[in-house]
Amino acid sequence: MAKTRVAVEFGMGTSLRRRDYTKAAKSALKDALWHNSLTMAQAFGFDKSAMIVDVEVAVQQPDLVDLDALRDVLPYGRGSFKALHGGLDIPKPDDGVTVIANAAVIVSFDMEPAT
Repeated sequence: MAKTRVAVEFGMGTSLRRRDYTKAAKSALKDALWHNSLTMAQAFGFDKSAMIVDVEVAVQQPDLVDLDALRDVLPYGRGSFKALHGGLDIPKPDDGVTVIANAAVIVSFDMEPAT
């Protein structure tokens, strides 16, 4: 069997006032997940718990993202999480910063690829 990608979803999230990279990353992950209702597991005859979900979030300071907090967002499947450099920090006139995070959610199953 091989890990076979079946879907990719994208999201964007923000922390408007607190410069909270984890909050922005969670919002981006929710944005990617909540805009869809994937029925891939059913279509391939798998249980939802068989989903392999690779999550990548991008922010300007990836070391400040609590990856364990992102795990709580996934409704099912086996998740792996990475925080990478990306997104945006937008300076505000009052010396604050708005944080923008981007997320990619890649859904796969362990199965034989189609020939």
